[in-house]
Amino acid sequence: MILTQITEDTFEQVLHINESALIDLRDVTFIDPYGMVCILEIGELLKAEGIQKTIYLPESEEVLKYLERMNFFDYADNYFKLNPSEPKITGKYLRSSYSDVLLEITPIEKSDDIHFIVGKVKERANAILKKHLHYDEKAINVFIVSLSEVCQNIIEHSETKGFVGIQKYHFQNLNKNVVKIAVMDIGIGFRKSLSKRFSLKNDFDAIDKALLHGASRYADEGRGHGLAAVRRFVNQWNGKLSIRSGTAKLSIIPDWAWGKQKEVNLAHFPGAQINIMLPEV
Repeated sequence: MILTQITEDTFEQVLHINESALIDLRDVTFIDPYGMVCILEIGELLKAEGIQKTIYLPESEEVLKYLERMNFFDYADNYFKLNPSEPKITGKYLRSSYSDVLLEITPIEKSDDIHFIVGKVKERANAILKKHLHYDEKAINVFIVSLSEVCQNIIEHSETKGFVGIQKYHFQNLNKNVVKIAVMDIGIGFRKSLSKRFSLKNDFDAIDKALLHGASRYADEGRGHGLAAVRRFVNQWNGKLSIRSGTAKLSIIPDWAWGKQKEVNLAHFPGAQINIMLPEV
């Protein structure tokens, strides 16, 4: 199977190529934060199993430059043998306030990481969310709180570390700017997290309860509203939100986006994989 794009749309194919002895990305011409984070989480899973696979890196220098810009190689080295081991990148992307990157690939293991993430995003939010998405101060603050909630979910529910990455794109077919936020972990997932308090039929039932009904593994009053707050924010700004966990995926899809609302019987992958897309207003 030849993969040319690594995004949320091709996640199932990425899981399929992971079944082989090596991961061949040589033909990849586009990868987004979701794609990068999913590869790192596959690496985290393999590492837990004592496996180190070889990744054949993209031949496209533009893709290599972008991977370097997003700090992908800082983490990929921990999980994979890279081929080539030192990719040739002639000109590196400048890390400036004018960049479209809200947040490079960043690990989430403890509360201090969330403070760092929120601080970094706050630095860049005005330049990107205000300028490119035309969000006002209040919306930007709600965005940052929502991001913090999603990251906090990893610490509280996953029982392992996760990764987050955020980037602004221009969607030519829409003639709109869109911010993509990818947050993933390979922890216990929604079903196991909620099963101590709720009777759940399957993974989809667990995601549905958490996202649409505010269910939490904790009985405390006021817990479990993090994802509900994220959903409200995404709905308010006509964004897209998808959550994959175990063998199921639930998506909230606005009219400008694509995908299926309900997907079941997918290949099992642990933890939670969250993708948020916010369009300019």
